[in-house]
Amino acid sequence: MNKIKYYLTAVVFLFATVAMVQAQEKTEREAGHENQGKFRQMYQEFSTPNTYRSASGAPGPDYYQQQANYKMDIELDDKNAKIYGEETITYINNSPDDLEYLWVQLDQNVREKGTKSDLRNSSQLSGAMQASEFAGNHLSAGFDGGFKIQFVKDASGKDLPYTINQTMMRIDLPTALKSKDEVSFSIKWWYNIPDHTVSRARSGYEYFPKDGNRAFVIAQFFPRMAVYSDVEGWQNHQFWGSGEFALPFGDYEVNITVPADHILDATGVLQNRKDVFSKEMMKRYEKATKSFDEPVLIVTQKEAEAAEKSFSEKKKTWKFKAENVRDYGFATSRKFIWDMQNVQLSNGKTSMAVSLYPKEGNPLWEEYSTKAVAHTLRSFSAHTFDYPYPKAISVHAKNQGMEYPMICWNYGRPNEDGTYSDRVKYGMISVIIHEVGHNFFPMIVNSDERQWGWMDEGLDTFMQYVAEQEFGETFPAAIAPNTKYPSRRGEPSKIVPYMAGDQQYITPIMANPENVFQLGNNAYGKPATALNILRETVMGKELFDHAFKTYANRWKFKHPTPEDFFRTMEDASAVDLDYFWRGWFYTTDYVDIGVKEVKKFQVSTKPPKQIRDVMEQRNLKLEDLPPLVFLAEVDGEDYDASLKGKNPSEISKTLKEYMMDNLSAAERAAVKEPKFFYEVTFNKPGGIPMPLIVEYTYADGTTENITYPAEIWRMSDKEVKRVVSSQKELVGIVVDPKAETADIDTTNNSWPMKEQESGFDKFKGNIKK
Repeated sequence: MNKIKYYLTAVVFLFATVAMVQAQEKTEREAGHENQGKFRQMYQEFSTPNTYRSASGAPGPDYYQQQANYKMDIELDDKNAKIYGEETITYINNSPDDLEYLWVQLDQNVREKGTKSDLRNSSQLSGAMQASEFAGNHLSAGFDGGFKIQFVKDASGKDLPYTINQTMMRIDLPTALKSKDEVSFSIKWWYNIPDHTVSRARSGYEYFPKDGNRAFVIAQFFPRMAVYSDVEGWQNHQFWGSGEFALPFGDYEVNITVPADHILDATGVLQNRKDVFSKEMMKRYEKATKSFDEPVLIVTQKEAEAAEKSFSEKKKTWKFKAENVRDYGFATSRKFIWDMQNVQLSNGKTSMAVSLYPKEGNPLWEEYSTKAVAHTLRSFSAHTFDYPYPKAISVHAKNQGMEYPMICWNYGRPNEDGTYSDRVKYGMISVIIHEVGHNFFPMIVNSDERQWGWMDEGLDTFMQYVAEQEFGETFPAAIAPNTKYPSRRGEPSKIVPYMAGDQQYITPIMANPENVFQLGNNAYGKPATALNILRETVMGKELFDHAFKTYANRWKFKHPTPEDFFRTMEDASAVDLDYFWRGWFYTTDYVDIGVKEVKKFQVSTKPPKQIRDVMEQRNLKLEDLPPLVFLAEVDGEDYDASLKGKNPSEISKTLKEYMMDNLSAAERAAVKEPKFFYEVTFNKPGGIPMPLIVEYTYADGTTENITYPAEIWRMSDKEVKRVVSSQKELVGIVVDPKAETADIDTTNNSWPMKEQESGFDKFKGNIKK
């Protein structure tokens, strides 16, 4: 019976003359030629595979990465907001190259006096500004930031020559560091810690005037090795402020000395817990290791409030070890409340979910922070790999959202009376999910943030969206009844205003983060949306999830590039996505697909005019033609209204004879002959090819949903046609009915076209409200 349907629908194309067909083919060839670039394989954009990085997207047989091990003694001066440190770095050269010098990152120098970071952007005056902004811009003497390097010495204690260029320090070696060899050297330094609530620094302190205390969140606090790789050589691009970090893995031994009444946690495993914990804290900690459902308070709010008044003159040293991490961070204050719970992972191992927060964070933080940490570890692990580190810490810090291995700082503060809005609650939960998620991207899947901001922010924001939706399912009491978690990014409709915006202020995702206009949309929102569309609409969850997990496992504890990600997603799914990467990541094109025209046809008793003209020119009769079924456009000159509602075999003698000759009586009885035929023209004003998602509505109220693959646009970038044949009359067509593709203009998505409310009508409606 399918033969009949195909036979009937195919003849729509037969009523055109040979000349018309040839003209149409010519038009399609020309359009296809224009569109070849969008479906062309990305050989020109991608680097050539080699023995370091394979064509499949996996590390090659000669892949290597460097290692930098650190031993550090750190002291924090709470009263004067200074930090002092001495570190010994052992740098292991696993590359095939001999290295004449080493590059060390001095990120704190972005805040030194006279920094060029303040001079690289244009500035202008506003007719009105806040007093604090005016004072900061025009009255401040400037913060005396930046590393004060006291010495750089080799393993024997001899001075090593070094040159500081802004945020990079080159250390010149007396002899080249040979391939497969290692070198040790020491650096002594100190710097003034900034108030991160004033300068929006990624780390620093917040001062609490009511009790005279500070809460410190400390990172980028030590000179750190730059990455040397097969892709960049030395990645010594300056730290200007937006492009974050590129760092090698290594092992850390860190001793941190702070006032004795401080509570401190950091990257790594605490080595001297019994020395710095009270007996009661030890009991609570042991209880927390056995608690998998609820956090256990290690330091209560009452105890933290008492400690706020102590201001001890004594000191304590907290000793940590961390293995195979790319960075280090810690948080310390006498104000901190501390809670923990254990998290069971699928591989049988566990990891502690931890929160540090002052009383100003309660009751919100005590209720949700550690639960959000635990949920993130479970969700991200399920979609990538089991979290390999012993803990993940969420630290409360005003206006912060920053990530480091095993530790992150997050905003979300209730009002002074303890009340908070849904916006504050969801904002806090979301930022915790996001920053804890960064343990996976880029702390473990260690991409180059300095060059490719989207590779960690975009992938993490995508996974954040997935985890947020799962959070709403896991903790339904945390969200409004009968609603989904209100994710800020990830849903296609959320990125439409950005993609529909002024092209002068939009840059491709693949741009360096220092060179984009809207970093949040460029590196977070758009790539997250693209991946969500890829998962939900283009590939499907099963194929996407397998490919995404393959990428994560191939590149955990390694340094991937964008090509490694793109190639792996195709390699593990057998889905050609070059058009998708090109459109979404390499251009500023947008999605816009619509319904241009719908023509209605019915089976006819006579040939259409085009064929009649040919017959007349060539003196042909009907019996001279091959056996054809004729169709006439409804309301056209050949349309016969009396035939409406009849089966095609009742109208066409040719079709009836075909059925008698080729189908048995039982097969003929089973055939459901379509009575209505439509030729639908879809157009694509937007530049990005996407699957054509269509909902057809029929006169009896039923609907049919069809997704045509994006390849439908491969031969014609502007418009395509599809034939619909049905027993029921077609009364409506909607493109992208569920808003799955980030279509920026939905006014052309429907047939019949929906009337748009005028600006005046909207104005009147708002007045009535």
